[in-house]
Amino acid sequence: MLKHTYLKLVEYQTEQSRRHLEEVRSIHREMRGYKHDFHNHLQTLKIYLDAGDVERAKEYLSELDRQLREVDTLLKTGNVSLDAILSAKIAQAKSEKVAVTVKANVPEKLTVSDLELSIVVGNLLDNAIEACRASAGEKFIRLFVGMKGKMLYFSMLNSAGAKREKLGSLFKTGKSGAHGFGLRRAEAIIQDHGGWVKYNSEEGAFTSEFLVPALP
Repeated sequence: MLKHTYLKLVEYQTEQSRRHLEEVRSIHREMRGYKHDFHNHLQTLKIYLDAGDVERAKEYLSELDRQLREVDTLLKTGNVSLDAILSAKIAQAKSEKVAVTVKANVPEKLTVSDLELSIVVGNLLDNAIEACRASAGEKFIRLFVGMKGKMLYFSMLNSAGAKREKLGSLFKTGKSGAHGFGLRRAEAIIQDHGGWVKYNSEEGAFTSEFLVPALP
């Protein structure tokens, strides 16, 4: 029974992550489309201004500004899949008034698959966003992703509520069901690749860290 439940949770989480990966890839394609259209936007504005139609030029600029603000969280880490998942999660965090700072620079190709990267990073950021909701003070996420030789290194500090009690490598929560399963999935994937993952809970803060072989 427990094995069946575990397999159903894995299947659900994998399918959820696959759908999410496609969603964030569409964000990336949309942003590339905006860049491609930039020349056309300049030409349109030039036509309005040459004709003396300043009001239409202002309206056009206002609409461009609105559209660009919707995608201004798109990152450029060097890896399209990581760009996509980080951009989507950062946009979600900012919509919940969480202050986010990110420093990320990785190679274009990694031995960790796009799907695995989406599951691991997506779940860790989902956990961070949820922890920020429980924070009574400043809500923040501070994230670093980079290479240490051939290893991909991820480190994140986020605001949280009360210190959680540790159970094994994970922590107790006030929720039941699949809550916390994302951290188990992240841990399992990293360990399958020969890496390690570490979580730590303190009063008002939570840290997540992993190191995994990512280059041949």
